[in-house]
Amino acid sequence: MLKTKIAIVTGATSGIGEATAKELAQNGTKVVLVGRNFEKGEKIAKEIDGFFIKCDVSNENDVKNMINETIGKLGKIDILFNNAGVMLPSMEIERMPVEDWEKSININLTGCFLVSKYAKPYIVKEKGTIINNASIAGLQHYAAGRSYAYSASKAAVIQFSHQMAKNYGEEGVRVNCICPGIIETPILGDRDPKIYAQRVPLGRVGTPEDVAKVVKFLVSDDAKYLTGCVIPIDGGVSL
Repeated sequence: MLKTKIAIVTGATSGIGEATAKELAQNGTKVVLVGRNFEKGEKIAKEIDGFFIKCDVSNENDVKNMINETIGKLGKIDILFNNAGVMLPSMEIERMPVEDWEKSININLTGCFLVSKYAKPYIVKEKGTIINNASIAGLQHYAAGRSYAYSASKAAVIQFSHQMAKNYGEEGVRVNCICPGIIETPILGDRDPKIYAQRVPLGRVGTPEDVAKVVKFLVSDDAKYLTGCVIPIDGGVSL
């Protein structure tokens, strides 16, 4: 049952976050959309009868305020989808600005840590669930070109998810991790999806909705015996 649940979705103003917020809302979940694009966040929130809270997940004070506002308005947190992330241009490490490395780590990894840290007491109270969005780029057997910072941050998210799942299961909290592959989101920019589709065994680039449906399953009671899972959602591209 998702109708009585309260979910926080970070990075909810586009792509996978937006699709997941809508998918959960369609199943009766009250969704708190978290992001930095106020205009887009407010628009989506109105569409799904949710709430938008502007927040930079790499900023500790923003995160604390976001969690406090969520509890103040809705009283609890059942579901956390740590989805916010960036993928900056790939390049050799000697050319990579230190600022790009730090931004990738701060948003992709530290943001995941901060939101989990401040949401966890409330999720424990509800015996809730956390989903972290990593990437096939973070999988040990898959190297994604020259995406050094992105891949390193996403590999850390996977291990962070393992640690939480192992330690918080006894508190009734399930933690799982998804690893999307080539998904048609703003991260692709103006690149032609057909070029990437040639690399996918299933013959097409994924959609945000493909990912959202897996997240919906993982937070539902149908997945109540799943924790610590790392699930590629990539049409087989990481094989």
